Amino acid sequence: MFKKKPKDEKKTPNSGIIMVKDGVKREISFEELALSNTLSLEALVRVLSRNGNVDPGELLKEMEKVKDERFRDGLPPDSDENVTH
Repeated sequence: MFKKKPKDEKKTPNSGIIMVKDGVKREISFEELALSNTLSLEALVRVLSRNGNVDPGELLKEMEKVKDERFRDGLPPDSDENVTH
């Protein structure tokens, strides 16, 4: 399904991965990967919530907790506000 890019194959600067399916190459951008991931997670949360397996409020609290654990001051690492000058 997904194959690693051969070392001699060039990809565009915005390309996240190169997918080869049925001999057809397709570059997948980081934006497409992020959107696909977001849509998949949203669908999963909706199904889990609808079936009573996940409380949406509890999930939001846990997401905030994870964000606080991962990012200093709640900001992503590359945020300008997170850089000390």
